[in-house]
Amino acid sequence: MTGKFTENHVEQTCLDWLSELGYDVLRGPDISPDGDRPERTAYDAVILIDRFKKAFQTINPHLSGDACEHALRKLRQTDFPNAIEENRRLHRLMIDGVDVDITRDDGGIGTDKAKLIDFETPSNNDWVAVNQFTVIEGGYNRRPDVVVFINGLPIGVIELKNPTDENATINDAYNQLQTYKEEIPSLFKTNSLLVISDGLQARLGALTANGERFMALANR
Repeated sequence: MTGKFTENHVEQTCLDWLSELGYDVLRGPDISPDGDRPERTAYDAVILIDRFKKAFQTINPHLSGDACEHALRKLRQTDFPNAIEENRRLHRLMIDGVDVDITRDDGGIGTDKAKLIDFETPSNNDWVAVNQFTVIEGGYNRRPDVVVFINGLPIGVIELKNPTDENATINDAYNQLQTYKEEIPSLFKTNSLLVISDGLQARLGALTANGERFMALANR
C-alpha cells in the first residue's frame, strides 16, 4: 500500500472482513433519512424497521402483522429509566422472544412466542454492518465508525483508531464509546457487544465493562 495509512483503511478492512463473513455492508449516508436509499425516518431512529419486519415474518411465518407490530412496540418502548436495566429487558426479549396474542382455530385468544432472532437457522436472520451511522439525540450529533445490526436491531458498535497516529490509541476508542453511551443512549438499548481497535489490536467488551474488562481478540 502506498501513501499515508489512515483510519479509513482500518475501517475498510473491518468492513471487508464483515462482508466475507456474510454481512451486507451499507454506507450510513446512503440509508440516512435524506440518503439515496433511506432506511430510517429520522436520525434518532436506530432500528431499521423494514428489515425488522421482513426478518420477523421470515422467522415467524405463522404470526400476523399485528404480532409483528406488537413486538416492535415492545422494543421501542422504555420500561426502565436505567439504561442497563432497559438493556437487560431487551436482551431477554431477543433471547427468549416476545409473548404475542394469537387467534386459535376455535376462535379463542391464546398466546404464542414470537422470535426476534432465529438461533436455530442463522441464515434466516438479516445481518448488516453500517459504517458512519449518524445518530442525533438530545442535541448531540454522533457518528460511530461501524454499527452491526441483526434483523434491524443494532447489537454491536465498533470504534476504530489509526495505528500510525501516536495521539490516537485504543484507549481513545474505548473513551469514545463511553461518550456515545452518554450522548446517544438509544443506540445501545439492544446492544450486545462493543469492539475497539487501533488496527493492530482489538478488544471486545460488554455494555457495562470498564476498560480493564475489555478482552483482547485473537489475531485473525
